[in-house]
Amino acid sequence: MKSIHDPYKRPHWAAEFVIADGPRYLQVVRFLESAIADGALRPGDRLPPQRQLAEALEIDLTTVTRAFTEARRRQLIEARGTSGTFVAAPKVELTQSVDLSMNIPPPPADVEMAVLLREGLSQVLLRTDTNLLMTYHLGGGSQADRDAGARWLKPMLGRIDLERIVVCPGAQAALAALIMASTQPGDCILMEPLAYPGLPQAARQLGRRVETVAVDGSGMRPDALEEACRKHDARLVYLNPTLQNPTTRTMPERRRLEIVRTAAKLNIRIIEDDPYWLFAENAPPPLARLMPDRVTYVSTLSKCLSPGLRTAFVVLPDTQGQQAFLSALRMFSLTSPLTTTLVTQWIHDGSAAQLLAGVQAETHARQRMARGTLASATSAASPPANGGIHVWHTLPSYWRALDLAAVARDNGLVVAPAEAFSTGPHPPNAIRISLGGCPGREQLDIALRKLSKLLAQKPTGPHEVVI
Repeated sequence: MKSIHDPYKRPHWAAEFVIADGPRYLQVVRFLESAIADGALRPGDRLPPQRQLAEALEIDLTTVTRAFTEARRRQLIEARGTSGTFVAAPKVELTQSVDLSMNIPPPPADVEMAVLLREGLSQVLLRTDTNLLMTYHLGGGSQADRDAGARWLKPMLGRIDLERIVVCPGAQAALAALIMASTQPGDCILMEPLAYPGLPQAARQLGRRVETVAVDGSGMRPDALEEACRKHDARLVYLNPTLQNPTTRTMPERRRLEIVRTAAKLNIRIIEDDPYWLFAENAPPPLARLMPDRVTYVSTLSKCLSPGLRTAFVVLPDTQGQQAFLSALRMFSLTSPLTTTLVTQWIHDGSAAQLLAGVQAETHARQRMARGTLASATSAASPPANGGIHVWHTLPSYWRALDLAAVARDNGLVVAPAEAFSTGPHPPNAIRISLGGCPGREQLDIALRKLSKLLAQKPTGPHEVVI
């Protein structure tokens, strides 16, 4: 056990601490968490007394006391009576599975979700009839809800006619309803060979056919789209062009223009599923902004704010098909007025923007962690981490994706092999690693290091690698 106490200077894990916007006590917690994840602080290290730490960081004692309370709640540190406060040993049970397969946004370190919920719901109850909050709503959102949607979507789409916006109970229900409203049983839907699996599952359950279109490094090829449309008599295309799930590829603007012009030439419609645009750096304009009369745009808050919100905004090309879409949507799910009203309140009062900024910062931190940890695992070429909530990792030749996923499960990790996303016959040898499912960076760091060690070992037989 070593002491890091030095009364004359800041502790090394907080050497770069600066007072910034947001709760200061959470900034201290963040430094603690980062130092533990980076190995600058190790289990058993003794922390300075609270008063001395407050003086070193030039913040008040109450702030440090509150930070230590939060750090203990997160099981980062532990008090040992008169001996002081120490970095806690990891509380992760290695026999429990750590889920790196579920694509959800990470909980932000600098945002108190409980406070946001309490304040947001308080305002909702003050401004809304309680009886209206506890019944079904059929219409796809009130005027205020649609106005909130327009505000949220403005960075992506610019100004939008409110009548084109429909508020939906999540993207999956919206996609299923769009399939039902836009196609007939037996019709063909085109998509890329690797894609979000919820779309082909819904299409097949509704009796539609799914066919793939060839891609290159920029995404779906326009010539292949034209060929597939003529071959399969397709009238609907599904695309996820920004930080694509699972490959993390972002379609460049030039290719987007080629795709929408091909769609106009062939008189086909596009569903643009765009959950990750707000995570991308210098993201090109969505397809729906380039050709709004040809593209239906779907943007869910579940992937960029919190899965508990279960709210998505759908922007239709026009208002003519809105009733057909709403009728189909009601067959799958009805909007929760309480959740929708909370989302509307958060967008209008700025809480949604605050939460988004926190999620973006946490996502970038976790991407850096994943890039650093997995870089040493293998020399196999993989697309660089680029801001999304997942990583697409190409495997070395001695691992097959399905085998790696099975062995990882035996070792307490859950990852998604390429086969889970493939609609074609020859999926690549890769896995998707989701970064948001772990509640804290410490747990994610342990899981990534464990996965890195597993990747570096050559399998000697089925399910024999245990680390």
